[in-house]
Amino acid sequence: MNSNSSVPKRKTSKDSSLAWNLVLSSTGKSKSTISINNAFKGLKESRPYVLNPKYTTPTSLPLYFYFGYQLMQGKGEIHECGHILLLEALKANRCDYVRVLIDRGVSLKLIDLAELYEQTVSCEECKDKDCLHMHWILKQIEESRARILCQSYKDIMERKRKFNNGNKKQSKELTISVADAAKGLCREMLRYKEYKNKSLDSNKDEDEDKYVEVSDILLWAIFANRRVLAEICWLKGENHLLTGLVSSAVLRKLSKKVNNVKEQKLSIDLEEHSILFEQRCIGIMDSMYEEDSEHAIDLMDDEAEVWGISSSPLTFAYENFMYDIVAHTCSQKLINKEWYNNLTPDLKPFLKSAFKKPIKFFTAPLTKYVLNYMMFFSMLVMYSAFVLTSISTKYYVLNIGRLFEYYVYFWSAGDFIEELISCFGCLEVRGRSHRNYYSRMKRYLYDFWNVVDLLSYALLITALCVRHFHPSENFTVARRMFSLSLLVMYLRFLEVFLIHRNLGPTLIMIKEMLKDLLRFLFLAVFVVLGVGIYYHANLWPDHQTMFNGDWTNWRIWTIIYYPYWQLYGELNLESLDGSDHSDCTNVTAEWEADTSIERCPRDDWTVLAVAGIYMLFSNLLLVNLVIAMFSYTFERVQNDSEKLWRFERYTVINDYDWRIPSPINLLFLPYRFLCCPTKKYCCVQQCKSKV
Repeated sequence: MNSNSSVPKRKTSKDSSLAWNLVLSSTGKSKSTISINNAFKGLKESRPYVLNPKYTTPTSLPLYFYFGYQLMQGKGEIHECGHILLLEALKANRCDYVRVLIDRGVSLKLIDLAELYEQTVSCEECKDKDCLHMHWILKQIEESRARILCQSYKDIMERKRKFNNGNKKQSKELTISVADAAKGLCREMLRYKEYKNKSLDSNKDEDEDKYVEVSDILLWAIFANRRVLAEICWLKGENHLLTGLVSSAVLRKLSKKVNNVKEQKLSIDLEEHSILFEQRCIGIMDSMYEEDSEHAIDLMDDEAEVWGISSSPLTFAYENFMYDIVAHTCSQKLINKEWYNNLTPDLKPFLKSAFKKPIKFFTAPLTKYVLNYMMFFSMLVMYSAFVLTSISTKYYVLNIGRLFEYYVYFWSAGDFIEELISCFGCLEVRGRSHRNYYSRMKRYLYDFWNVVDLLSYALLITALCVRHFHPSENFTVARRMFSLSLLVMYLRFLEVFLIHRNLGPTLIMIKEMLKDLLRFLFLAVFVVLGVGIYYHANLWPDHQTMFNGDWTNWRIWTIIYYPYWQLYGELNLESLDGSDHSDCTNVTAEWEADTSIERCPRDDWTVLAVAGIYMLFSNLLLVNLVIAMFSYTFERVQNDSEKLWRFERYTVINDYDWRIPSPINLLFLPYRFLCCPTKKYCCVQQCKSKV
């Protein structure tokens, strides 16, 4: 007798497990035909309360997670089917489960990511006015991909569930996947061009069964403002430093957009999340510098790609005004290496290297910086001599006068070309990011010194046009324009002291105080106009010729004249009380016919009363207000003077990394554009990607 026939067959743990019984009772299928995916789809359909946060209890999701996890472990399909558990854990914000699944190598599918955005970013069922979901906020963003991310996928998913739940072609109605739409929205908000790697684009697949990367989940966590989940995905990803900086910049941009639609609480939360990512990056830099300083310094200039944004950490931090990152020791060490072109960072050894390593010495940004301002100062001397010498007399026929003038033109042309290159970044090489031209121009015009540069060019071109197209006997207007252009040039020369450790913060304070002064003048102009009109209406009533004659004799200047100078304590009481009748006339026909003839004022006691109140208001309130604004700005800049100075210093060093002093650059201009380093750099990157 066969002994095996009398022994009953033992049930395996897989056949008798509680997880299997739960799945079978939910799906109504036999053990031989059931699969993991069908089991969990049936469970989600038959027991929707298990996944609905409105009806779940603190233990419901752990029980569901436990059954599912044990089932997949028993079948050995945790990697193939675990995306279902990961999706539900992400939607329920169960960070511990997410951490376990990602540690086991579980990834989301592309269709799961679309469902994740639909059910977490949108807020269709939310009736609370203080809803913190990002759906309504993202819809306010004008970028096209925000509309795709918020509404288009939502409509497609609803049609898919309503008409054909098993048809995967429904979500392919859009030409862009949800992951690419989120990345595109990130780039559009930060104003970056997409960095396309051809080797990766050729393998691109829009199949819904494709698994997404951890960075795609991180980007969702940023839009959903899930702090802990964002930290988990950030730690599990790659390029932690650059990814953290990009995440911080995206959160800061979202915070500003949320604040624009008056959602202050969410704006504060996003700002705090942004600061948290920046602090994490600073912590990474501190740790790396303590362990391996050379590697930490080189990493700041290591170009990488995150969500289609290609940049180096230092460049990205600089472009997004992350002062703490730029002022960090790692960044400053790298900046010093660039400043001295990897030569000894000390003045005497650096000067001695001119004989030992002449090429590196003369191509160092420090050398080009000093040489540029030496040429700049020589131009100022020649420009001053040209302006002080009348262009309409015999002195101009001397050759020395023409030499001074033409040198100014050549220097200005060369310097203007360098400013255009700086604005559009067509010769930048190392670690440069792929920003669009609008962002580059906006970033260029944000710098105060660049605005002063453009103003000096505009005045010089205007002076040339006035001189050649509006000639006169004495060239008075042209001389004024040349003099004004020279004045702005002298103001430009102050930038040479920006690199100095003591004078640099002082210039930064002056720049910030100028902003306060402009705000004060914007407010004061309405007060001055109001008081001036009251003066004019009562001292010279029924004045009909407001804009007759030459523009220098318009009455608007008389309206502004008295209240403006009273800001500085000039009372002009003899004119305001109507007692001064010298050099004026009361004959209406005379002052109406000739606007250069002054009209005599009338006596009105209310003018002096208003003048007394205005002087009290302007000198005790407005002037002291601007002084208080200056004091606040001084303290603010003084507290962050080192950080701000280091940021401005990097602006100068980054500029002179490729800049050639004018007018020497005119000799090398054809060679620089024919052998553009940007083209070479792109070719090298393409070759590396093919390899």
